[in-house]
Amino acid sequence: MHRDVESGPVIALNVDPAQAAETASLEEQLQGWGEVMLMADKVLRWERAWFPPAIMGVVSLVFLTIYYLDPSVLSGVSCFVMFLCLADYLVPILAPRIFGSNKWTTEQQQRFHEICNNLVKTRRRAVGWWRRLFTLKEEKPKMYFMTMIISLAAVAWVGQQVHNLLLTYLIVTFVLLLPGLNQHGIISKYIGMAKREINKLLKQKEKKNE
Repeated sequence: MHRDVESGPVIALNVDPAQAAETASLEEQLQGWGEVMLMADKVLRWERAWFPPAIMGVVSLVFLTIYYLDPSVLSGVSCFVMFLCLADYLVPILAPRIFGSNKWTTEQQQRFHEICNNLVKTRRRAVGWWRRLFTLKEEKPKMYFMTMIISLAAVAWVGQQVHNLLLTYLIVTFVLLLPGLNQHGIISKYIGMAKREINKLLKQKEKKNE
């Protein structure tokens, strides 16, 4: 779907050519989802005070529905994939009619570009971590083995202690709230507080040892 963009200054992003090409390709693929992505970006970054409780309310409603219907794994996966297929077909058709004009401002186009660029960066980080894991396996197989066993055992223990649906609900809620927490500096605030408390404890131990 083609959109006209109003003229205006465009902010250049310093990225390597390969990342720029991936971003351009992703923009082209997601062009029909542009309006939805911009709206979702505003919600996830908490541009209004009622967005966080709205996110939690929608997620809670979805999971309560799943809990009430109690579908089998096969039914749940089928319904989820069917929903994705319907959204992939209907969103590019309905989005321009719902959100209005096909004409974007420069700021909207720039924000859409930044979102796609961030998605490419996230994908690259995930691939990078995956490659580091295999590098660790080749260079330090014992450390790789112990790390994987301990990590998977911890995940298995948590999964055994917490109900699957509740655990999924907590993970989905945290992931959806994470952009807003980062945007408003809440995570960095509590990380800083934790670091200060750890430093205090370390200093107290040093004084006792002296």
